[in-house]
Amino acid sequence: MTSRALTVGFDLDMTLIDSRPGIHACYQALSERTGTYIDADLAITRLGPPLAEELVHWFPAERIDAMAELYRAMYPAIAISATPAMAGAREAIAAVRAAGGRAIVVTAKYEPNAELHLEHLGIEPDALIGDLWAERKAEALREHRATVYVGDHIGDVRGARIAEAYSVAVATGPCDAGELRAAGADVVLGDLTEFPAWLTAYTPR
Repeated sequence: MTSRALTVGFDLDMTLIDSRPGIHACYQALSERTGTYIDADLAITRLGPPLAEELVHWFPAERIDAMAELYRAMYPAIAISATPAMAGAREAIAAVRAAGGRAIVVTAKYEPNAELHLEHLGIEPDALIGDLWAERKAEALREHRATVYVGDHIGDVRGARIAEAYSVAVATGPCDAGELRAAGADVVLGDLTEFPAWLTAYTPR
């Protein structure tokens, strides 16, 4: 492995963190605050895409921007402490560093809230880039010369493919292993606990 050139990107929600409890609580609070019904149980089965893509199911188009702003303002007090790290998350970051590489986080989540999650959990990437989804994740992956991108959603696979990064998918989010493979993932892992062993065997193409 040419470790000096190794940069591994990681998605955040359902890859490094199990954001379901926090997001569920935040949607319930938003529902109570606005008097608008939101099925939080359903919403957390669709994590990955930007917030606005979920809000359109519950609010009229003209209210989406205001509701997104309100949700993000409420989020730190409700969602951060309720959100645990995924199994193997810290070890995955450590494995990249042990291989002499850099670990970055590229996520669709609002960047200030993503930073709060990482700080709360003591996960310290070399860079954090938020507010990028699917194909747009390739912008950050290319800028940081990421050779591998790890994510749980077919949108993450698409971003990796466009960036010409090796797509490592983890079946810990809303997309199952078959969907991830069909989308073009180079390898599918059960979860991040399998990542250090995979990385040890990985040979850059």
